Amino acid sequence: MNHNHYDDPVFFAKYGEMSRSKLGLAGAGEWQEFRKLLPAFDGKEVLDLGCGYGWHCKYAADRGASRVLGVDLSEKMLAVAQEKNPHPAVEYRRGAMEELSFPDGSFDVVLSSLAFHYIEDFPALVRNICAWLKPGGDFVFSVEHPVFTAAGSQDWYYGPDGKPLHFPVDNYYYEGRREAVFLGEKITKYHRTLSGYWKALTENGFTVVDLVEPQPPEEMMDLPGMRDEMRRPMMLLVGAKKGPVKKLGPE
Repeated sequence: MNHNHYDDPVFFAKYGEMSRSKLGLAGAGEWQEFRKLLPAFDGKEVLDLGCGYGWHCKYAADRGASRVLGVDLSEKMLAVAQEKNPHPAVEYRRGAMEELSFPDGSFDVVLSSLAFHYIEDFPALVRNICAWLKPGGDFVFSVEHPVFTAAGSQDWYYGPDGKPLHFPVDNYYYEGRREAVFLGEKITKYHRTLSGYWKALTENGFTVVDLVEPQPPEEMMDLPGMRDEMRRPMMLLVGAKKGPVKKLGPE
């Protein structure tokens, strides 16, 4: 990110009022599907890129990870992570994920939640992640769905009564920079097509083993605006492994 909005006091205060900020993983609509993609953590070394409040770091550590490193660019995010999600196996570190450097084979698992749409050069980051992972290592992440990022505005078209008419999808095949509004602030994000994500992974050492477009869970359907989330996908979840995956069964 060229500008780290998450350290702006006003923006960060707004972020703190979101359901996922207050309730943790239980407040994230995609969590039920995201956790199905996660591997067993027992004895694993884990890297969380864009760790935010540290919910996923604590989750991995509580399930037996031997070491979890959570990296985030925001000092305010990391301060909350230290307060809300401390664990002897978890270390929080400030840094830009594009500038990180680790020895090859440092981790068994790399995960990330809703951070990669802030990265301009995703294929370069994927190459680094592949190097940091041990052979057969797991790479699991969530991003904003290409349908959601394509037009850039990330908002509905509304009728005279203020109700959503439809969601704009425009310039889908033109990947790159978008100016979005999030929590009332203009933020730079980067749009990629679905095939763009796929190519970045498969051309840089990974086999995609799962891909999910999560729907809102039934227990959240009564929340304001949640039923409209069934009208278009907002998120994309991806599970991948370093290297080829051996197929089971007869050849």
